[in-house]
Amino acid sequence: MTTIDRLPVVTPADWVPGPKQGEWTYDDYAKLPDDGWRYEIVNGVLYMSPSPSGAHQDAVLEIASYLRTYVKLAGLGLVRVAPFNVRLSSKDTFQPDILVVLNANLEKVKDTYVLGAPDLVVEVASPSTEGFDRREKQDTYALAGIPEYWIVNTDARTVEVLVLEQGRYRSLGAFRGKATLPSQVVPNLPVRLEQFFA
Repeated sequence: MTTIDRLPVVTPADWVPGPKQGEWTYDDYAKLPDDGWRYEIVNGVLYMSPSPSGAHQDAVLEIASYLRTYVKLAGLGLVRVAPFNVRLSSKDTFQPDILVVLNANLEKVKDTYVLGAPDLVVEVASPSTEGFDRREKQDTYALAGIPEYWIVNTDARTVEVLVLEQGRYRSLGAFRGKATLPSQVVPNLPVRLEQFFA
């Protein structure tokens, strides 16, 4: 069994050939071979995430399907799912599980990445990624100016909605069951939370 086979959490990918940790840039990242692993850069540090679970993938598919249908039908913008890069800075590159870019910001969408802050990012957290999602990602997303961030918990069947206010995220609460989301980016999304976990 290799080191990679045993990774239970998001971890710095120190074994990957390339620059020293802390010096990774998007250009270095773009040269990585497509080896089937999910990499992201935070503050110049290359991280690797463990493979997602079935529950994670099911939630991503359901949420993205509802978002895409609503955003497309309302003509609001576009929805993408991982793996699709978001270049927040030269040393911060992420692959959010789901992202939304509204029409006013479509110039940020390039062929293989979004350059700058999407309007909404969604991360489906698991025990192995929740700390990373709530620390490194949340801090970097706020610094980059992403207006809204959803953190999904498949075990609790909840979605927490975070909105950016004065450079920091404020939680509007964690929602479940028959509740609808108080999203500012996709207002009036006609979906009950339980539908995301059906």
